[in-house]
Amino acid sequence: MASAYGSRGGEPFGRYALMLWLRSPRGQRLIAAEERELRRVLPELFGRAILQIGSWGRNERLLESADMPQRSVIGTVGNLGANALADPDSLPILSNSVDAVLLPHTLEFASSPHNVLREADRVLTDRGRILILGFNPWSLWGLRERLGLRYRAFPEGSRFVAAHRVCDWLELLGYEVTLVRRYGVGFPWGGSRSIGRSRSLRALLGPLMEAYMIVAKKRVMPMTVMRLPRRAQVRPLLGAVSLPGARSQSSE
Repeated sequence: MASAYGSRGGEPFGRYALMLWLRSPRGQRLIAAEERELRRVLPELFGRAILQIGSWGRNERLLESADMPQRSVIGTVGNLGANALADPDSLPILSNSVDAVLLPHTLEFASSPHNVLREADRVLTDRGRILILGFNPWSLWGLRERLGLRYRAFPEGSRFVAAHRVCDWLELLGYEVTLVRRYGVGFPWGGSRSIGRSRSLRALLGPLMEAYMIVAKKRVMPMTVMRLPRRAQVRPLLGAVSLPGARSQSSE
C-alpha cells in the first residue's frame, strides 16, 4: 500500500495489529456493539451501493444490515475480506457513484482526516449519507491513550478526534448531521444513547463514553429557475431609417 501518512499520529495499522485487536475480548465486545449501532440506522438508508472505507471488522460484517444490492469494502490491509486495497484518500471509485459511505475508525488512522472526508464526499451521490465511527478522546480510554497507558491489543498510531470536531468538518463540506450516538464497552456502563435525548445522570455521562457514531447527509441546494429577461422592443430613432419589415405609421 502506498504510504501517504505522516508521523504525527494517524498512522495506518498492519494486519497483525488489527488481528490482535479483533481477537482480544475488548475488541470483540466493541465490534459487537458497533454492529448493533449500525443495525439501528443502515436498514433505513435507501440506494443501490454502500461502501466501507477502511479495514475494520471482518469481510462485510459491519454492512450486513444494509438493504442495498451492492456492498463493498475498500480496505487498507490484506487478507481480511476487502474487495480491494487502496489509500483512503485516493479511492479507485467513480465520482457520484455511491449512496452511502461508512468510515469505521478510518479517520483515527489517517494522516489527513480532511482528505479522507473529501474523498468520501467525492464518491457520494447528491443525496448520499456518510456514517462515521470514532473513538472519544475525552473518555477514560482516550485519556489513557494520551498518557501512554494504552490497551496492549489496540493498534498503535491512532489519533482520536472529538465528535464535535468531526461534525464541524462535515458542516464545512455541506453536510447536515442527523444523528450522533455514543456507545462503549467500559465506563460509564450502560446502553448507548443519542445526544440531546435525555437530561438524566446517564445522559450527562454520555460525553465520557468510549466511542461515537455520526450520521450525516448531503445538503441538496434547491434549484432556482431563472427566467430570461424580456427583450426590449426596438424602436427606431427619429429620422433614422426604418428596420426591414417594420410597419410605417404614415401607411396606416
